[in-house]
Amino acid sequence: MRKLIIYLLLLAVIKAYSQELNLPVFTQHLADNNFVISPTYAGIGDNLKLRANGLTQWVGITGAPDNQSFYGDIRIADRSGVGLSFYNDRNGNTIQKGAKFSFAHHLILDVPTEQYLSLGLSYNINSFRIDIENFNTTYENPIIDPYVTDDRKTNNSNFDVGALYRFRNFFLSVNANNILKKNIDESERVFEPHLLLNFQVFSGFTLGGYTKMNEYEFEPSVFYQFFASDQRSSTDLNFKIRKFSRDENYVWAGISYRFLNDQFFKPLNIGPMIGFKQSIFYFGYAYQFTTNGLSGYNSGTHVVTVGLDLLRGVSNCACTKTRVKY
Repeated sequence: MRKLIIYLLLLAVIKAYSQELNLPVFTQHLADNNFVISPTYAGIGDNLKLRANGLTQWVGITGAPDNQSFYGDIRIADRSGVGLSFYNDRNGNTIQKGAKFSFAHHLILDVPTEQYLSLGLSYNINSFRIDIENFNTTYENPIIDPYVTDDRKTNNSNFDVGALYRFRNFFLSVNANNILKKNIDESERVFEPHLLLNFQVFSGFTLGGYTKMNEYEFEPSVFYQFFASDQRSSTDLNFKIRKFSRDENYVWAGISYRFLNDQFFKPLNIGPMIGFKQSIFYFGYAYQFTTNGLSGYNSGTHVVTVGLDLLRGVSNCACTKTRVKY
């Protein structure tokens, strides 16, 4: 029990400190929705893409992180796209809510070799507060701290910028999130981070694809995150396989392996993913085993994604067309 308390205290401090740095990215982007990690993907594809995610971390531990999010993006004209996302993130008694408004423009570098460059920008609105209504007294602390008189609510705006390079089946996305420093009171600087900048790199390639001669597609990928405030970084190694059927439908499965970059052989999470697309409906589920000291106290992390692909309209520009051969 003492070890559990120590783990929870450490994780609560780290999570509360980093919650505003970046929303939790586990495997939501692997549910055929790369727009989760970069505005550059807005408008790539033939549909209005809608995705809703529910993430519950460390099931079985009271006050563990819980997140809900919604994403939507669509192409406008032939070379541009817009997107919108909302999120609600709770970790114990800390709550963050907000929205992102994104724009992307897609350029053709070379038609014969299928080289494209996409540039994206997001405007973020965030609200962060402490839910003091849930504070309870304990045997060791019979009264609530009299200095806690409000919910410490703060609001801030920020920007994300990104670039996406595609060369046939290869893709490389580089994103900088929260590029502006947060304005906070000098008296709170010891408790709150003012540098919210973090970087994300997502890269991979696809093998195969849906054609008359082949119905399988394989996609290895890597996702890297770096936080400027405390120099933390982590890497995900992912692998997916899709099996296409008639009428543009498919099923898919995969696996993800996440580790801190100074602890390659000590994974933070590892787990399978499955999903399918049937007509306009999409479903995905991911489960991650916890491999640190909390593994004996929870049943893992669960991510559920449901979505719709609406308003089918094929682009006249190769830089925004899907690579699936209908």
